[in-house]
Amino acid sequence: MNPIELARARPGAPFTVTLDGRPVEALPGQTVAAALWAAGVTSWRSTRGAGRPRGVFCGIGVCFDCLVTVNGQANQRACLVPVRPGDVIVTQEGTGRDDD
Repeated sequence: MNPIELARARPGAPFTVTLDGRPVEALPGQTVAAALWAAGVTSWRSTRGAGRPRGVFCGIGVCFDCLVTVNGQANQRACLVPVRPGDVIVTQEGTGRDDD
């Protein structure tokens, strides 16, 4: 039995957000990171300098590997930010500021 059947969970209707202009389906209650992971996206930021890919590392808001820009606000921790219908999510380069 899968966990949803076991818990008799009934997620709300899916909705759409965008990641770099591409539609991504999300469910109510998911964080930005959970929605991106569920869509198969594992990296949405690159480090300053070397440009190494980053995504979720700790998953609890302690580190800053999952930084993303949401609705124009840079440096949002994807593991903490609840995803909302219509959110515009943009991958982030370095610090997310123009003065990198």
